[in-house]
Amino acid sequence: MPMMRRMGRPGLVGMAARTAVVAGTATAVSGAVAGKQQAKANQQYEAEQNEAQQQQAAMQQAAADAVAAQQAAAPAAAPAAAASGSSDVIAQLQQLADLKAQGVLSDQEFADAKAKLLG
Repeated sequence: MPMMRRMGRPGLVGMAARTAVVAGTATAVSGAVAGKQQAKANQQYEAEQNEAQQQQAAMQQAAADAVAAQQAAAPAAAPAAAASGSSDVIAQLQQLADLKAQGVLSDQEFADAKAKLLG
């Protein structure tokens, strides 16, 4: 007797197989989407870090320029400093403090410049 093939809805094994295929496909697709989102997030993070480094370098350069300008002005003021004494040193310390408060000088740069003035 030939085996009769059932027509119509699939049996329990057929449904389980179909469900497994659908679930596996969904898992693969969601994994690929998550991977792409993670890669995009990593690229954005790296771009932000690069921009922050560039801004930091620009701020450091501006601080170095400000210190150089301050030091260039100091020799011109040296004869006046001899005449006015400690009031000029106090004024220069105040200028350094103002530059530090504005964020132009870092703590280390401020300490170095102050040591030059006092020492």
